[in-house]
This record gives sequence, structure tokens and C-alpha cells, in this order.
Amino acid sequence: MSGRPTGPFLTAASRLLPGVRTVQGQVAPFAAYWEQQNRAVLADGVETPLWVALGDSMTQGIGAPGPGQGWVGQAQRLLEDAGESYRVVNLSMSGGRVEDVLRRQLPALQGLQQQGIDPALVTVLIGSNDLVRRRYRDALPAGFAELLRALPKGSVVSNLPNPRRAANEIDRLIREGAAAGQLALADMRQPRTTRWRGKLAADHFHPNERGYAAIAQIFFEAIRTRRSAD
Repeated sequence: MSGRPTGPFLTAASRLLPGVRTVQGQVAPFAAYWEQQNRAVLADGVETPLWVALGDSMTQGIGAPGPGQGWVGQAQRLLEDAGESYRVVNLSMSGGRVEDVLRRQLPALQGLQQQGIDPALVTVLIGSNDLVRRRYRDALPAGFAELLRALPKGSVVSNLPNPRRAANEIDRLIREGAAAGQLALADMRQPRTTRWRGKLAADHFHPNERGYAAIAQIFFEAIRTRRSAD
């Protein structure tokens, strides 16, 4: 799914900072990779369970050496090694906010379901871009609550390590949903994903392959815990 147009800040930063320019240069080719992969997966007719990934540039894998080295690809391999294989349809988009999951990605997921394609796993990693500007940040808790209500039961949802009040409210909402058995929490509020030294890409914002490995491990553990509780 194509991303949002680059904003004026990133456009200027890309001109001035080589690291930002390098990472931003991944956006279009990574999106094209996932769009091609999605078409191939949906056309293959294979019976392997389907995983639908929702989110922003981190679910695209921006900052990693390639799309397959982002957290989705790494978690997919961890699951395969544990005997739990999935085909992946990645509906995320760079620059995505909660509104984009609600208005674009979830309708795409629902379109698959209407075709009789029911995912065995849905994951969500979203909210970092909403925290950047106050007008999005103020609306984030209500938007995230709407998102949680709309997700299929058993979805695996990440909280945010950011200490802002809106991120704290999201954490509370996800934990309440997990306690009620509606979803599973991929908990990013732990040292593996709050200490980023050596884990950031050249733009000093997105994770690198090592950073994505930490995220992948947390999602892997949440998915396995969810499966064992079924």
C-alpha cells in the first residue's frame, strides 16, 4: 500500500542529511516490493495460514537493508523455525497513522474477508507518526480505541515505548483488551525496545536490522503466547 507524501520537514532533511536521504530512498522500492509480494501471495492458492500486517514504515521495514530484514520478515522466519508458518500480506504504509489503518488498511483487510480470505493472524504496529504533531497526538487515544474495537479478535497489537501521555493511554487500552481476551499485547515497553543504541538506521529514527530483530522477537513471543492460549 503506497505511503503518504513526504512532508516538508523530511523533504528538507533529505536534502541536507545524507542518512535521512538514504533511508527515505527506501520508501518507494519497499512499498513496491510488498505490493508485488501481496499479489503473489493472494494468487498462489497455497493453504498455509495467512498473516495480515497493518502499520506504518516500521512494518514496511524502512531502515533495514531490505524489506525482508524488517521485523515482519524476521518474525516470519522465527515462526517458521518454531514450526508455525505463515504467508504474509503486508498492508502497511510509510507515514501511516491510526487514521490510515482505520480508513485504508482495515477496509482492505475486510475486502479480503469478503472474498472468503480469512487471516489466521493480524498484527498492528502503529501510532509513532501520530505522536509527532499535537493535533494528531490529541486525537490518538480515541482513534486507537476505535481501531481496537474494529480489529478481529486475537489480533496482536503493539504498544509504544514513547513516554507521552497519549502513548500511556494507548498502553492502557491495549492491556485492557488483552486482559479481556480480545487481543494480544506485543509489549515494546521493555529494555529490548527502549534502549536504541546501535539499533537505529542512518536517519537516527527508524530501526536498523538489529533494532527490527528486537521488535520481531517481541512479536514472535506475543504470537506464540496467543497460540498457546487458544
